Amino acid sequence: MVSEPTVVDATNRIYESLQADNVDIDVHIATLKAALTRAGLKEAVFDPSRLVQNNRSGRKLMQAYFRQRGVTVKFSDS
Repeated sequence: MVSEPTVVDATNRIYESLQADNVDIDVHIATLKAALTRAGLKEAVFDPSRLVQNNRSGRKLMQAYFRQRGVTVKFSDS
């Protein structure tokens, strides 16, 4: 049996995708959405220091893009 990706796995894949110019980002967002649902979570938390565009507009753009795909994004205070 293949285990389903965890929220952490899916989040890490999104960081990797962002670093790779958003390759397969929609696939990774869908994986994250499913992992959040399985975990009973309502939102994904990202570390802003790991983002390519760690500025207010970059974070807002990311939140809007993910929201359109059904995932609420929050940022940790690291």
